[in-house]
Amino acid sequence: MKIFSREGYLGGTTREIAKEAGIAEVTLFRHFPSKEKLFEEMITRYSFLPTLKGLLPEVEDMPYRQALSEIARKFLERLYERRDLIRIMHSEMHRYPDKIRKIYHGFIDEMFDTLASYFKKMQRKGTLRKFSAEFGARAFLGTFFSYFNAQELMMRKRYRFEDTDRTIQEFIEIFIKGTSK
Repeated sequence: MKIFSREGYLGGTTREIAKEAGIAEVTLFRHFPSKEKLFEEMITRYSFLPTLKGLLPEVEDMPYRQALSEIARKFLERLYERRDLIRIMHSEMHRYPDKIRKIYHGFIDEMFDTLASYFKKMQRKGTLRKFSAEFGARAFLGTFFSYFNAQELMMRKRYRFEDTDRTIQEFIEIFIKGTSK
């Protein structure tokens, strides 16, 4: 992740990655048949997806507002931790769309599907009204990614302070009003 975050997908060589890991390049290829598979594994492992999968069983029995707050906080934490990688991925998606886009959209779709499964459970419990859980997941995560993007990647935080906790609560309030019965 360190090499990809600093050099990007195309700039980071398997030789550099193996050296950073303290292994021979041939050993790297024994575990990952291609640089693309290594990148895909790194994105999947260090994205929000594993955190979300571990978090959903914990939040299932929480009140809806509290569960959404927890998901939003963890999502933003992960985005801020990985901001260098996200910045490079965004720039490379436009320059080298085929390889990056396939990997990127694969894990994003899985993340949406995972969160959608939570919304579907809440609908079955009668907590939420009927709506497309997939679109709900996109709207929820997209709202917070948009906030992160403006603050971090577009550097809005340099000229305008926004309280992240208050922002989370305001966004969640809007989302709850649109999804609750």
